[in-house]
Amino acid sequence: MKPEIRKAAEILRAGGLVAFPTETVYGLGADASNAKAVARLYATKGRPPDHPVIVHFASADRAFTWASKVPGAARKLAERFWPGPLSLILRRSELAKDFVTGGQDTVGLRVPSHPVARGLLEMFQGGIAAPSANRFGLVSPTTAAHVREDLGDDVDLVLEGGPSEVGIESTIVDLSAGSAVLLRPGAISRRDLEQLLNVKEAGLSSPRHSGGLERHYAPRTPARLVPKHDLDKEIERLKQRVAVIAFSRPDERADYWLRMPRNPEGYARRLYAALRELDTAGCETILVEAPPDAPEWAAVRDRLQKACAAR
Repeated sequence: MKPEIRKAAEILRAGGLVAFPTETVYGLGADASNAKAVARLYATKGRPPDHPVIVHFASADRAFTWASKVPGAARKLAERFWPGPLSLILRRSELAKDFVTGGQDTVGLRVPSHPVARGLLEMFQGGIAAPSANRFGLVSPTTAAHVREDLGDDVDLVLEGGPSEVGIESTIVDLSAGSAVLLRPGAISRRDLEQLLNVKEAGLSSPRHSGGLERHYAPRTPARLVPKHDLDKEIERLKQRVAVIAFSRPDERADYWLRMPRNPEGYARRLYAALRELDTAGCETILVEAPPDAPEWAAVRDRLQKACAAR
C-alpha cells in the first residue's frame, strides 16, 4: 500500500483529488490550503460553496494550528477521542481560508484513525479537506467500489481500505462559542461526550456544518420512515414495487427486503450499503422500519430522518 499512498500524496500536492478510506465513510480529499484544488472538490461533489468541509490531519498538534483559539475542552476531547470519529468546530486561524470554511469564522477539524488515512496524512503532512466521496446530498460511500460507482473518472485515485468500520459520518461538536454543542451525532455518543463535559443541543445560531441540511444521505428512490406497528399496513396499502429495511423477517408482499442488525453499531455499519442496494432494486418506494427511540440509536435515527426527508 505504501507506493499507492506515496502516489496519492503526490496527486494531492499537485492539486488533484484522492478518495481514501476513513473509519467513518470514504472521503474525497483535496489539499485544504489549495483554493483551486478545493474548488474542484466542490465542483465534483456538486457541493454548495457556502457549505464548509472538515479538514483532516495526522495529529492533534497539526490540527490545532488551524484554530486561532483552542479551549481546554477541545484538548480534552482530542486526548480522549483522537484519532477517531470526532470532528471539532473551532475558531479558525489564518491557515483556514474561506474556501474550506464556507466563509465562516470557524473550521471543522478531525484526526481519523483508519490506517490508510493516517498513512496518507502523515506522508502528505498538511491538512486534507475531505467530505464524503459521493455526489452532494446522496448516500455516503463505505467502500471503494461505492466511490467508483459515484465519481468514476472525476477522482484521480481511489485508495482501497475495505468497508468502513463505523459506517456513518463523524460526531461533530462545536466549541467555537465556549460551550460544547452537539451538531451531529455519531459513533461517539452524547453519553460518551458527557463523561468529559456538559453538552448543549444545537441552536439556530450554530455554524453551518457537514450533514446539517434537512435532507441528506438520501437514496434517489423515495424513502419513508415507518413506525414498526404501521409497517404491515403500509406494505398492504402500497400498490407499487416496494423495498423494505426492517428488523423483522421478510414479508412476501414486499419486492425486496433487507433485514438489519438489532444493535446500533451493526446497523450503522450496514446502513449506507443497504440504502445503496435498495436504490438499485428497481422499486418505487423504500420503507424503513423506524429504529428504537433510545439514546444509543440517535446517530442512526439522524441519518435515517435526513435520508427520508421530503424532497
